[in-house]
Amino acid sequence: MYTHLEQRGMPEPPVNISTLRKMKRAGEPIACLTAYDASYAALVDAARTDLVLVGDSLGMVIQGHDTTVPVTVDDIIYHSRVVARGLHRAFLVADMPFMSYTEPAQALDNAVRLMQEGGAMMVKLEGGDGQIEIVEHLARHDIPVCAHLGLKPQSVHKIGGFKVQGREPDQVEEMRQSAERLQNAGADLVLLECIPNEAGRLIRDALEVPVIGIGAGPDVDGQILVLYDILDITQGRTPRFVRNFQAECTSPLAAVTSYVRAVKDRSYPATEHCFS
Repeated sequence: MYTHLEQRGMPEPPVNISTLRKMKRAGEPIACLTAYDASYAALVDAARTDLVLVGDSLGMVIQGHDTTVPVTVDDIIYHSRVVARGLHRAFLVADMPFMSYTEPAQALDNAVRLMQEGGAMMVKLEGGDGQIEIVEHLARHDIPVCAHLGLKPQSVHKIGGFKVQGREPDQVEEMRQSAERLQNAGADLVLLECIPNEAGRLIRDALEVPVIGIGAGPDVDGQILVLYDILDITQGRTPRFVRNFQAECTSPLAAVTSYVRAVKDRSYPATEHCFS
């Protein structure tokens, strides 16, 4: 009943924001994965994944949509709530879906629901300078925030598809400045998606908060992948940055453990998983 008391007997405390900041300062890679149900949450927790994201990617891998746009706040709350039941050590982050944070009051209401009803410890939102007011408002109310830059799947119709971002120097500089402004506004983490290696390295060096990458090269502070991708469950073509860990393992737990190990020893991502 009293989980916080049970955790006192754990060999190590659960991961929190302070833990992630210490890992960045120590140069220890942060291993992250998505999860969408209690069983897989328990599996990734047992593999010592540091951070688990209930991503709106569930719209594609769970619900069968072509994009993340149809996912609702209620969808994320449901999946976050069941994932939370399977975690003991990992830090739980929940996505704020498309159009759920268009203005500060709406963003705060939905973030509170994700934490109170969904059990999330942090919310993630997509966007650059346009979200600074939102991040400031959430941070002012002690809502931990992860900002998401680079490829923003919720904007797929605006940008014309799932494309690598930040290939031009001015785009990289704009992204770096946005990342710094979001950090200064109160963001506790920054996630970078589908950008060249050099851009990932530049932004990591510019920030004090941890920088997590998905297709952002080997030099960011941590890596995240969609669980279904590394277990070879996803149908069709997977992104270049994905590595199928199930192919070399005899069980899902072994595959996830192999992924965590590869992130920690920096053997993943390799050259073939990166953009230049």
